[in-house]
Amino acid sequence: MKAAVLEEIENLVVKDVSEPECPGDGILIKVEACAVCGTDVKVYHHGHKHIRFPRITGHEVAGTIVEVGHEVKDYRKGDRVAVAPAIPCGACSYCRRGMQAMCANLTAMGYHYDGGFAGQMLVPPIAVRNGCVNKIPENLSFEEAAIAEPLACCINGQELSGVKLGDTVVVIGGGPVGCFHVQLAKAQGATKVILIDISAERLKMSRVASADLYIDGSRERAVERVLEETGGSGAEVVITACSSGRAQEESLQMVASRGYVNFFGGLPQDNPYIKFNSNLPHYKEFSLVGTHGSSPRHNILALGLIAGGKIKARELITHHLTLDRVREGIGITERGEGLKVIINP
Repeated sequence: MKAAVLEEIENLVVKDVSEPECPGDGILIKVEACAVCGTDVKVYHHGHKHIRFPRITGHEVAGTIVEVGHEVKDYRKGDRVAVAPAIPCGACSYCRRGMQAMCANLTAMGYHYDGGFAGQMLVPPIAVRNGCVNKIPENLSFEEAAIAEPLACCINGQELSGVKLGDTVVVIGGGPVGCFHVQLAKAQGATKVILIDISAERLKMSRVASADLYIDGSRERAVERVLEETGGSGAEVVITACSSGRAQEESLQMVASRGYVNFFGGLPQDNPYIKFNSNLPHYKEFSLVGTHGSSPRHNILALGLIAGGKIKARELITHHLTLDRVREGIGITERGEGLKVIINP
């Protein structure tokens, strides 16, 4: 079969590889769609501590089951499935307390195991046992099901941030994750959702999310504008859906008393520090949380929200490419020339 193999940093080769063998407690899928994620860009340029080369990457995956191990009972050949890529162990103290996203022994497709930039992908037994294989609702395409993964992360983030009816929510970053956050906040009853970006072109693309207000941070003072829109009180929830220290610093000035700031987008490892006025949370009593992933439960919720029409995922897909153009897809994502890029092997 064909696969995009990351031989080493910045050396991604599309070539013939052996088809994976399915163990008795595993599942083998034919990959129908695998979306390119911003993390794929980072891995391409910098690798990852959990990746041992060579590795087939790609973790936003949906496909058709072509083989089911004889020990697996709940799936059969021909099932359409999406795979939650973050695999909890099910046994550590975090998993036992229901916090699978914080699993102490977390592994992941495209990192510890070969991922979805390939004709076929083996879902390892631990992923099958711990609920990572979810059947796709009949009214969803493979492409929509694949990008349920980033939506699942947004669901986790908004659970941690306490988004609720009547809130004003600010999302900083107009990429696909920012667009999902906007739609999800509105679905949860937020009264006003504001999207901020410093790229006019990005803001134009993000109109598909239907935020209530768009702010161009390159032309306006975003903090002042948010305070103006909220009568000086700030937003109940501010989510930084981008990798920007400036965005994180400004988010602390936008949030209302006893609100929530979510650092959803991480910073580069070589520059992870920001200026933090600790008097702000001291006097305003707001909470600062972070989000880096999701659990299988969030993936199931994401599929249901898209299938129910609460989240418009299809509109975020801007490019469809074949497997031999995966490097092109990584470039499009890196340059912000589209929203979601789908690889159809």
